[in-house]
Amino acid sequence: MANLKNHKNIKPESFRKEETAIIIVPFPAQGHLNQLLQLSCLISSYGLPVHYVGSETHNRQAKTRSNGLDPVELAKVHFHDLPTPDFHSPSPDPNSLDKFPAQLQPSWNATIFLREPVRDILLDLSSKSKRIVIIHDILTAAVVQDAASIPNAEAYILNCVSVFTLFFIRWESMGKPLLVDAEPPKGLPSVLECMTEDHMKFVASIVGYLNHQVGELHNTSRVLEGIYLDLLAKEEYGGKGKQFAIGPLLPVKKLSLNSQDKCLQWLDKQEPNSVIYVSFGSTTSMSDEEVKELAMGLEESKVKFIWVLRDADKGDIFDKEVRKIPLPEKFEERISEFGIIIRDWAPQPEILAHSSTGGFMSHCGWNSCIESISSGVPIAAWPMHSDQPCNALLITEILKTGLTVREWARREELLNASSIANTLKRLMASQEGEEIRKRAKELGDAVRKSTDEGGVSRLEMDSFIAHITR
Repeated sequence: MANLKNHKNIKPESFRKEETAIIIVPFPAQGHLNQLLQLSCLISSYGLPVHYVGSETHNRQAKTRSNGLDPVELAKVHFHDLPTPDFHSPSPDPNSLDKFPAQLQPSWNATIFLREPVRDILLDLSSKSKRIVIIHDILTAAVVQDAASIPNAEAYILNCVSVFTLFFIRWESMGKPLLVDAEPPKGLPSVLECMTEDHMKFVASIVGYLNHQVGELHNTSRVLEGIYLDLLAKEEYGGKGKQFAIGPLLPVKKLSLNSQDKCLQWLDKQEPNSVIYVSFGSTTSMSDEEVKELAMGLEESKVKFIWVLRDADKGDIFDKEVRKIPLPEKFEERISEFGIIIRDWAPQPEILAHSSTGGFMSHCGWNSCIESISSGVPIAAWPMHSDQPCNALLITEILKTGLTVREWARREELLNASSIANTLKRLMASQEGEEIRKRAKELGDAVRKSTDEGGVSRLEMDSFIAHITR
């Protein structure tokens, strides 16, 4: 943990923005774009100039889906819309047993074509500033590689996964060295089970560009993952540079719930903790059969719900040829008294922060996890790919603020409606669920307090700002 004691009284307006410029370089996947945009707004609140650099298409995506962020802070961010590289943008395959979003890989491979225009921006800003600070996604390390040759530049990674997941990925890659302060949980998946071979090759291609960073930022709080942050910082696990746990990045306490959105108006009429929010993020496609079983499970459970029913993103989300996902005949009529279907982008942070929301059936992407944790909402975990199986273990086995909908080991089996309904009733209408909800709310309170003045996450953020403006 960084030395914080000298930074307790830091005021955002005390920084001289003409001396340090911040350049944010995100990875073009929704959960990554979003977290780096949240970080941009947070840094901007300290009075520093922030430059968000990406392709025109993906910058537009980030801004279009920026719900939960303060428009005033968002307006301060300087967006650099680079020409979007040509890439194939196929539709997702909902019938694939492997839920990894392979349709996005062409857009990810194309990021290397951003290297030259990003270099030009870095050189331009470095000539106008005492120091430039590049904060990039780990998966855009090759894009920002030229920062290493700029004398007044320093680079940091923002890790968009949980520290728990990051630590065990590194632990596995190092041949599973001995652990002293923690034990791996039962059922910990191998990273090889969670990604495609093509994506593993892509990850391997950027490893060589990860030697020039001087520190790492994490969208988490020591309240949540202190033990894993300490392990990650150890030399034997590859720890190097400064580590800052500055999350949650999204300021949950500042969310405005006075919305004209129909789902929030509907939530206003429901009892506290009575609604489960169902969403599997932007990279999950379910088959028609899977959707049917989930619909029947929701109906059978009689639990009130908001269900975001969308296909996974394409590489270009503005390509409007999108599959219309069918529901059982007359389903929407039958559930009209206790459920809402959303087929477009949903105001997720506001839904989770609403007092009527008592649970979240989730794929366990880290963005969704940290938003749910911060709102004190327990999770019904249904991981699909990538970091999600590890995040689900963190939620259910370590933090104990959720239940498992389907075991990762049985991911290729069709989950039937009755199993789904039983999990929903356990979480939303049982003593077990009430105890989980109580733990989730207590943890949420602690995490939110960590971002208050004097809280551990706020102190680490202040320490980071003091460090880069030294």
